[in-house]
Amino acid sequence: MRHVIDKRVPAHPVPVIRIRGLTKAYGHGDATVHALRGPSDPETGAPRGVSLDIEQGDFVAVMGSSGSGKSTLMNILGCLDVPTAGRYLLDGTDVGHLDEQQLALVRNRKIGFVFQSFNLVPRTTALAQVELPLAYAGVRTAERRRRAMAALSLVGLAERAGHKPNELSGGQQQRVAVARALVTAPAMLLADEPTGNLDSRSTEEVLALIDGLNATGRTVVLITHEDEVARHAKRVLRLVDGQIVSDLRQAPVEGPPPFLDAAYTELAAGPAGAAGVAGAEVPA
Repeated sequence: MRHVIDKRVPAHPVPVIRIRGLTKAYGHGDATVHALRGPSDPETGAPRGVSLDIEQGDFVAVMGSSGSGKSTLMNILGCLDVPTAGRYLLDGTDVGHLDEQQLALVRNRKIGFVFQSFNLVPRTTALAQVELPLAYAGVRTAERRRRAMAALSLVGLAERAGHKPNELSGGQQQRVAVARALVTAPAMLLADEPTGNLDSRSTEEVLALIDGLNATGRTVVLITHEDEVARHAKRVLRLVDGQIVSDLRQAPVEGPPPFLDAAYTELAAGPAGAAGVAGAEVPA
C-alpha cells in the first residue's frame, strides 16, 4: 500500500521547532560574550533569550552578517551544539533532555543537513553517498537501495547514481547532498548557505529544488546572507548581535519543478517512510 502525502495545511499547524528563552554564551564574568541573547530585561539588563516557533511546512530564511548569531542558532537547531539556557523542542522532542546517543539518533532521523561544502565522501558513488544515513540507521540493503534511488530521482540525478564527486558538477554534488538529507524523510531540512559555493545557474537549480520540496510539505530552515536566496522563503528572520530584530512574512518566488510530486511520494512510500527509518524508536 502506497502512502499519500496530504498537503492540506492543518487548522492549527504543529510547530516543528519551538524555542523559548534560548541563550548561548562563551566565557565567564566580564569576558562573557553572548552569541545568542535575545532582548534584555529592562530592569536587570540580563538577556531574556530568543523565542521562536516554526510551523510544519514553513520555509524560513535566517539572515544576518558575520557575528550576528545565525551560525550559533543553526548549530543549536541542528543539535550540533547546546544552548547555555532555554528550551528547544524539535518535532515535539525536548532535545535538552537527551543524551549523546539520543541526540545522534535525532540528527539522523529528524534533521536533514545540507552544507555549503557538500560534505561528500571522495571516491564514493552518488548512490552510496545517499545510502549512508540509512546504513547508520541499520536499514536493510534492498530497502536502503530503493530509498536512495528514489531520493536521487527526486533531485533529478537517477542517471548519475554511479558517478563519484569528481565526475559531478558543483550543482550536481549539492543535489546529491540534498538527496542524502531527505532520504530518511526528516521533520526538517536545515540548509546552511547551500548555494555559497555554486555558480548562478547551479544556484537557481538548487533553490528551485528546495522550493519544490517545500511545496510538497517539507519544513525548510535556510541560513543565508544573500537577499536573492532569502527571496525564496515564506518568512525571513534577521539577526543582529544575537537578537531577532525582524520577523517578516513574504510572497516567495514561484516555480517549483513539476516532477517533485511523484518522486516525493515514491520516497515517502514503504516501511521506512515518514514515520521513521526501519521502525527505529526516536525519542519523543
